[in-house]
This record gives sequence, C-alpha cells and structure tokens, in this order.
Amino acid sequence: MKKSIVTLAVSITCLISQFANAQSSTVKKDFLYSNRFSVLAGLIQPAVLKGGNVEINYTTKRMMFEYSHGFSLDPSSSGDYKNQQLSLHLPYSTGFGIGYRINSHLDVRFESKLHSWEVYYKGQEQNDKNKIENYKTYTLGVGIYYRYFPFKNSSSKLFQAITTSSSFRWWKNVSSSLNNNEFSYTNNFFNKTETLKVANIGIGNTPLIFNVAIGYTLGGK
Repeated sequence: MKKSIVTLAVSITCLISQFANAQSSTVKKDFLYSNRFSVLAGLIQPAVLKGGNVEINYTTKRMMFEYSHGFSLDPSSSGDYKNQQLSLHLPYSTGFGIGYRINSHLDVRFESKLHSWEVYYKGQEQNDKNKIENYKTYTLGVGIYYRYFPFKNSSSKLFQAITTSSSFRWWKNVSSSLNNNEFSYTNNFFNKTETLKVANIGIGNTPLIFNVAIGYTLGGK
C-alpha cells in the first residue's frame, strides 16, 4: 500500500511539472506574487474546531509549494461516532502539497497529509486514562485555492503583502495505522462491543474540507 501511494504521488507530481513546462512557453505574462513566501493562519480551525492551523507557501512563476500544520482540533462527531456518544480529537494534522498556478490568484494542488486521532467518550476529559483508541490516517487528495490580495494596488509593500486564501479540498483516506482501518471496543453506555471505521478528516466525516485563511506574503507583489 505504501509503495503504491509513493508511486501515485510521484506520478501526479511529474504530470503537474510536465503540464507547467508545456504551458510556460505559451504564457508570457508573469503572475503577481511570484517567487514569494507566504505565511497564513486558518480561520475555520479556531472558530469551529477549537484549534489552530498554520500554512507556509512558496510560489514560483507557475508552481506552488505548501506545508500546513493543524493542531488541537476537535471536529464534530457524526454517524456511528455520534450514535455511540464518542468525541474525536486531533493533536495534529500535517503535510505537504504541490500545485500549479492557473493565474495570479488561483491554483490547484495535490496534497499528502498525516492525521493523528484520539477517541473519547463525549463529555469526558481528554487524557490518557480516558482514551478509548488512538490511530493515524494518511490521505491523498486535491485542493482548489483562491488567494486574494485586497491591497495589491497599494503603493506600500506592507499593504500589498496582506493575503487571504479560500480553499475547497478533497482528502481521501488511503491507509491508516490500524489493521483493516478499523478498531473494536466495549461501549460503556450500551455495554456491548462496537466496531468503528477510522474517521475522515472533512466535514461530516467526509473527505470534503473548506477553509479560509489570512496572512502575509513577504515582499508584496
């Protein structure tokens, strides 16, 4: 499984690179904010998930390279997790992405992420004593990102650097640290053994993710 994941990642990366090289000869105008580092903080994570997220990007004239790290996230339980009165906690969710810039604002990325999960009964203190299970999931997916620079026409690079980012992502579970991607435990509320599949990282236990971020692009446009 891990070998196939690496092979898929390398293949997609090569396709993105070949597409970028093919396009570079026909596109003459350079995009704004090229060859720049950006640092952004997610807004959904503190507002909805009670945690945080930091993202670092580097843009070339056509490519986008990304590292992001989320921490102390508490997604809402749904499906069997909700029915069994369980809560989920992610100490971290981290990984890399590589993408192609369609224009100065829009890019498409291939992303590989690692997510660390902990499972507790709803309402219990989250500590080692109360932990029901912990596991890791590995996702591969794609994301569409739109970066907006509200003051790009400012004469000041300080204001030009202000950056926002909106994104839709589809991160599919490809493997986990558990056998058969599931675990069993005895539920104290119902006094019976239950089996659960590993959770998905997105909205409502799906692979779909939406986020908004705000930050700073070093050097302006």
